[in-house]
Amino acid sequence: MLPSLINIQPKRYLSSPMASNEKTLPHQTQVVLIPFPAQGHLNQLLHLARHIFSHNIPVHYVGTATHIRQATLRDHNSNISNIIIHFHAFEVPPFVSPPPNPNNEETDFPSHLLPSFKASSHLREPVRNLLQSLSSQAKRVIVIHDSLMASVAQDATNMPNVENYTFHSTCAFTTFLYYWEVMGRPPVEGFFQATEIPSMGGCFPPQFIHFITEEYEFHQFNDGNIYNTSRAIEGPYIEFLERIGGSKKRLWALGPFNPLTIEKKDPKTRHICIEWLDKQEANSVMYVSFGTTTSFTVAQFEQIAIGLEQSKQKFIWVLRDADKGNIFDGSEAERYELPNGFEERVEGIGLLIRDWAPQLEILSHTSTGGFMSHCGWNSCLESITMGVPIAAWPMHSDQPRNSVLITEVLKVGFVVKDWAQRNALVSASVVENAVRRLMETKEGDEMRDRAVRLKNCIHRSKYGGGVSRMEMGSFIAHITK
Repeated sequence: MLPSLINIQPKRYLSSPMASNEKTLPHQTQVVLIPFPAQGHLNQLLHLARHIFSHNIPVHYVGTATHIRQATLRDHNSNISNIIIHFHAFEVPPFVSPPPNPNNEETDFPSHLLPSFKASSHLREPVRNLLQSLSSQAKRVIVIHDSLMASVAQDATNMPNVENYTFHSTCAFTTFLYYWEVMGRPPVEGFFQATEIPSMGGCFPPQFIHFITEEYEFHQFNDGNIYNTSRAIEGPYIEFLERIGGSKKRLWALGPFNPLTIEKKDPKTRHICIEWLDKQEANSVMYVSFGTTTSFTVAQFEQIAIGLEQSKQKFIWVLRDADKGNIFDGSEAERYELPNGFEERVEGIGLLIRDWAPQLEILSHTSTGGFMSHCGWNSCLESITMGVPIAAWPMHSDQPRNSVLITEVLKVGFVVKDWAQRNALVSASVVENAVRRLMETKEGDEMRDRAVRLKNCIHRSKYGGGVSRMEMGSFIAHITK
C-alpha cells in the first residue's frame, strides 16, 4: 500500500486512509503534483490534476494535512463527478498561525504565512518515500512541483524512472521581465516595450527572498518547465523563455487550467450572490475582491466602502481578511467594521460577501461587467477567460508586474493604484472614479469588448486544433511515451 494515501472523492474530505485490502493497480505512468501551501498555488495544481486525469493517468496530489483539507474544502468545481485524485495528506511539525498584519509599513506581503511555508519543507522525506513506492510499481513517475517546492522534490533527481518538472504559478510575461532586466533591458523586436516597469521593491520581505533563492537553486536539476498560461495570449514571452532555456529543457504552456464554462447549479445549492446577479442587468455589476492574502488597514477599508457607495454602481464586495497559515485553527477571522449605516444605504445596490465567494461563477455571470482585483495570476486568468476587464490594484509578489500584462499588453484593464505610490492611501474618490471609469464610460465598454475577444481567442485555443489543445497533447504524449 502507498504510504499515507488518502483517496478523496469529489467534494468530500475523507480522513481515513485507504482500506488495507484495496490494491493500487500498476500503471505505465503516474503523476505526482506538489503544490505550494498558499491558496492561489493549491488551486492551480488541483485544476491541472483534473486535466491530467482526463487522459486516464493516475494523479497524486501531495501536501500537508492542513493544506490538503483547505484545497478540497474550497473546491467549487462542478465538473468533477467522474474524477478521482489520490490526495496524500502528510503530517508536518506544528507551526504558528498568527493573524495578518495590515499595518506593516514596508510591504503588504503576507509575512504571517512564512511559518506555514517553512513547515512545508518537512514534506521532503514523506514525498521521497512516496516516489520510491510509486517508482517500484510504474514504468515512469512524473513529478510536477511548484517552483517554491523544489527542495521537497529534490530526491526525484536520483531515481532512474522519475522525471521532475517545475510548475511556475505566475505568467510568462512576469518571468520574462525578470530575465529581461538581468540582460540589461535590451530592445526586443516585436515585444511590448514599457518605459516604466514596477520595481521589485515592496513585493517581498527579505525572509521570503531568501526562501525563493534557496528553492530556485534546485531548478537546475529539473527536466522541464510548465506554465499556467497559453501561447494564444503570451506567445512571444513563452518563446523568449524557451530560447533562453535552451534545447535541453522543454517548456509547456498548458493553461488556462480553470474551467472555461461553468455549469448552472441546482437553485438549492447556489450561492446567494448568484441569485442576486440573476436579477441585475447585463454588465452592470462590479465585482470587488482582493484575493486570499490581502489585508487592509481600517483607513483604507473605509475609503473603499465610501468610494463604492459614491460610485452609485452596483457591486459585489468580498470582505474576507487574508488567510492564516492554518485556516482551521479555530480563531475568528478579522471582521471589518463598515461605515455607520453603510449596509442600509447600499441595500439593493451592493451585495457583501463575508465567506468564501464562488469567484468563477461570479465572473462568468452575464451581469458582471468589471473586476477590481489585486491581480494575482489566478484572478487574472479567471477574469480574462470569462471576458471581464480588470481595475488593477496590485498588493505584493508578482501582482504589480501581472498588472502590466493586463493593462499595457493585453489592454483589458487599467491601474487603480500606481505601484510607485504603493504606500499611499487610495482615497474614496479614486475608488469611485475607477468604478465609474470601468462601468459607465465608452473606454470601459471598449475594454469589455477586448476582454470578450480575448476570451473567445482563449476558448478557441482549447478546442479542436487550437494551440492550447495541441500543447496539452504534446505534454501528455511526452510523459506517456
